[in-house]
Amino acid sequence: MNEMSLKRAFLYLLIASVAISALIAIGVLLFGDFGYFEVRVMMTTLTVTVTSILGLACGAYLESGRGRAMPIAGIAFSIVAAVMTFLIIWNVYDRNETFIKATGTATLLALCLSHLSLLSLARLDKRFAWSRILAFVCVSLLSAIILYLMWFEPEGDSDLVFRILGILSILVASLTVITPVLHKLSRTDPIESLDMKIAQLKGQLTTLENEREQLAARSVEK
Repeated sequence: MNEMSLKRAFLYLLIASVAISALIAIGVLLFGDFGYFEVRVMMTTLTVTVTSILGLACGAYLESGRGRAMPIAGIAFSIVAAVMTFLIIWNVYDRNETFIKATGTATLLALCLSHLSLLSLARLDKRFAWSRILAFVCVSLLSAIILYLMWFEPEGDSDLVFRILGILSILVASLTVITPVLHKLSRTDPIESLDMKIAQLKGQLTTLENEREQLAARSVEK
């Protein structure tokens, strides 16, 4: 599946999940019946909505042609986290502690990679490159500490770890807010601008060539 069709699929999922959630909410208001099954359906549609948003964030960066590994990993973790969440919601799998922790891990990694994909969409001058590097470092440290606490559950009276988590969270939020501003303030020279356009065109050309190969392969099969 190419970048455009993948992005379109997540967009359709987002629209469908929001529409289903709205219908269920209207039904509850009209008939006043909100049982266990309705709760599961609402949680399922909410999971699809979140997965679609994360997929769209990664798909936008993937479509830019400036990176592949991070957005592809983000999409993969988003889908894995969604499937594992479905299993928990519908009691398909025994909800033991290890499985729940694994679901939380996949969800956290999907969130981090999607967040970094969005930040990477900004085109920054070299003088502002430090902000992106700092954002990657802070997000990585924050997720690593959370995963450590989640899996090993260390005991102790010191609140140093939580202070560090608070500091990293503030830094991540601040960098997220200022990145669009730095993007606006950045001024790329004509050569860099042309290089960026060439990179985008190469990415689009690669996508079109892949589509042509897929169409040719289908024609041969028929």
